[in-house]
Amino acid sequence: MIEVLVGFAATLRHAGVAATRDRVPALLAAAAELGAGDPAGVYWAGRLTLCSEPDDLPIYDAAFAAYFGGTHPAAPRGLPISVTLPQVSTPFAGGTGAGDDEPAELFSLAASPVEVLRHRDVAELSTVERDEVRRLVALLEPATAPRRSRRYRPARRGTVDVHRTVRAALRQGGEATRLARQDRRTRPRRLVLLLDVSGSMSPYADALLRFGHAAVRRRPTLTEVFTLGTRLTRVTRAMRHRDPDAALRAAGAAIPDWHGGTRLADSLHAFLDRWGQRGTARGAVVVVCSDGWEFGDPADLAGQLHRLSRLAYRLVWVNPHRGKPGYEPLAGGMAAALPFLDEFVAGHSLAALQDLVGVIARA
Repeated sequence: MIEVLVGFAATLRHAGVAATRDRVPALLAAAAELGAGDPAGVYWAGRLTLCSEPDDLPIYDAAFAAYFGGTHPAAPRGLPISVTLPQVSTPFAGGTGAGDDEPAELFSLAASPVEVLRHRDVAELSTVERDEVRRLVALLEPATAPRRSRRYRPARRGTVDVHRTVRAALRQGGEATRLARQDRRTRPRRLVLLLDVSGSMSPYADALLRFGHAAVRRRPTLTEVFTLGTRLTRVTRAMRHRDPDAALRAAGAAIPDWHGGTRLADSLHAFLDRWGQRGTARGAVVVVCSDGWEFGDPADLAGQLHRLSRLAYRLVWVNPHRGKPGYEPLAGGMAAALPFLDEFVAGHSLAALQDLVGVIARA
């Protein structure tokens, strides 16, 4: 039960609510007080402890409905306006007497459909389950970490800003009374997503494109999305639609090789010649989402990845089969790519995509 509530708080953080980690103990204590086995108790426990302003309420309701698989319930009868939370350091821990027989009731909420879906393979989902995962993918916010730029800004600490110091001294008759300081500005790194939409990747293409839409929505000017197949296609403009379904329809109309063959080396060569070396991949976090199947010579793919690794700040490869038991990178293209990768992660489930968000943020 604790893992479920902690995961719900993390979902709210991804959705934009300030559900910081220091509020989680209050959430657990409130859930223990209001009834962790009652959906209404869990709803109001989270609303009272995780929401800090009225603008958070619509986001909270949508996230609760998506995470627990239902609309938000009504308030429990007799719930006071102000709830005094007990000082519980380890909620749900221990118990004596009849309390030891309560875990079966407490964990009834832990078997929610969404929590089970987090670790389910996207290729094995039903239509209803796939719609649920799509709503949760839309809550993700992939974003890169900031980097130090070449431009400077005024600061309290840092190197001495000679120009500002001299100008201030001239205004005071030539006497320098204080030293002006400066420090470098920071800005996020560019994120480039190269998504394989060939036939072998068709079960995962929809989820990966929706992940790309979430990344573009988070930072429209610093995110580029391309599709790989028999040719390279830039779909960044299509991904800028606010609605995910409309974005995927526009992308589908722009992709001529949907569910076709795989020529990763040729597609990467086209990306590097037209986009990568002209600035798109320089200093960027580049994420390649593919299963590694290559119709051409794997040596050609290794050569293009070598070029890409020298341009990119970090090169991440996402393989949906990486998270399956017994998988080994034996495909020719995958084996040729491994020496040039900074990260090799899975991408077969919602939990894997959430882990990918963390990999991108730490890059």
